[in-house]
Amino acid sequence: MPSPSYLSAEDHAQITAAVAEAELQSAGEIVTILADRSDGYTDVILAWSALAAFLALAALTIVPDFYVGLYDRMIADWGHEWTPRGLFGLALGMGSIAFAALFLLQMWQPLHFFLIPGPVKTARVHDRAIRAFRIGAERRTTGRTGVLIYLSMREHRAEIVADEAIATKVDPEVWGDAMTAMLAHVREGRIADGMSAAVGKVGAIIAPHFPRADDDVNELPDRLIEV
Repeated sequence: MPSPSYLSAEDHAQITAAVAEAELQSAGEIVTILADRSDGYTDVILAWSALAAFLALAALTIVPDFYVGLYDRMIADWGHEWTPRGLFGLALGMGSIAFAALFLLQMWQPLHFFLIPGPVKTARVHDRAIRAFRIGAERRTTGRTGVLIYLSMREHRAEIVADEAIATKVDPEVWGDAMTAMLAHVREGRIADGMSAAVGKVGAIIAPHFPRADDDVNELPDRLIEV
């Protein structure tokens, strides 16, 4: 399934212009990425489904008479005699139904992302941002002055990653202002305004440390990348 597009052509143009303007202030090169999601979380889907199956088996163990009686009423077999094979079959059926039911329910994306623990989302977004930075910005500029602004929509999380020259002079906490400026707009659905605000803040942070030279060359694309 293709990722949805969150921005219009005008929004893309707005962010591109913001990057170009910010890069006029410094030698920094800003890359922006907007992701629909940072991971498929298949392991989380399987974990919840397995837990549902385990709970179904636990319920059968705790109150077996209830489920045995329920099964007898469903098939209306008054003369049914339970054997070990029958009991194991009932357990297998209950576990399988519970597993499949929760697995299918998680295909509904709002529930799927609701069930993903917050720390897992944070870690996956961070890992994806680092991978994107290594591919698109790390050590791709002459002065090692690349910065990635990464926003992941489904997880409601963002990351700012800087190349080594900037990282040695700017503490990670300093990017907090840029993150705050971006998320304030994004929470209200103004994604392009949020990305543009973050770009402006990042440019202002970099400028005192890496002033733009007269012969500065634009080494990385200014356009937003949607993935």
